[in-house]
Amino acid sequence: MGTAWVANNQFPWEIQRYVGGIENVKINIMMRIYSNKWHVYAGLAILNPAAKRQIRQYAESVTELFKLMLGGHREELTKRVRAAKAAVFRGDAVEHDLLLSDDMLDRFSLSKGPKERPPNSHLSLLGIVDAWWKLGIVPYDHMICSTPLFRIWLGVTEYLFCNETLLNETINTALDDNTFRQDDLEFTFAARAWSDCVAFGDFQAYQHRFEDIQKYFAPRFPEAVKLGSEMIKTILERTDSQGKKQL
Repeated sequence: MGTAWVANNQFPWEIQRYVGGIENVKINIMMRIYSNKWHVYAGLAILNPAAKRQIRQYAESVTELFKLMLGGHREELTKRVRAAKAAVFRGDAVEHDLLLSDDMLDRFSLSKGPKERPPNSHLSLLGIVDAWWKLGIVPYDHMICSTPLFRIWLGVTEYLFCNETLLNETINTALDDNTFRQDDLEFTFAARAWSDCVAFGDFQAYQHRFEDIQKYFAPRFPEAVKLGSEMIKTILERTDSQGKKQL
């Protein structure tokens, strides 16, 4: 999302459409990533064959979903989203309370503006679950060795996909509302560009892209890192307790 926000010259916490719990997670994770050194993520992405496959599939999933949105293919998009949900969040995998709650998601916001949440297409989250489905990944099977960011993405996608009202709203927004269309367009470009960068094993290009975005958001890093650390600590405590219940 960072690349897309920079391309549109946006600080998302200053824009009224990026408010609410899910947006807080997107913003805080983005800021946490770009407040670190570029080589940390470059190494994980470029030197890990499994990561390369997942990044490539994610870019393909985002692109295909965005094309369905643009074309207004309601039946096909709905069928695909629900197929991904059935595969990833199947009944035997999700036998617990949701990893994240409304109160938890709303607590960590950089925004000082109104708190009313507008509908969002959530292309970035739809793409995550679609990619897991296409790769045959059931994320709950990997909780014991998962990273904090993995748990957060699992929690926020679960929050979206396991809330029928919110999921329907997301699908309808993706098809009928152009509010986020320019952001989704830039996000699709960004996903494909990062995927190409990783596929080519181009550390120099990765560094250049990463540090350009890093400079844009740097003035807000101190506040964001503090808030993001609190968010991650709270979410990890929640997911740890849920994991123990499942055991």
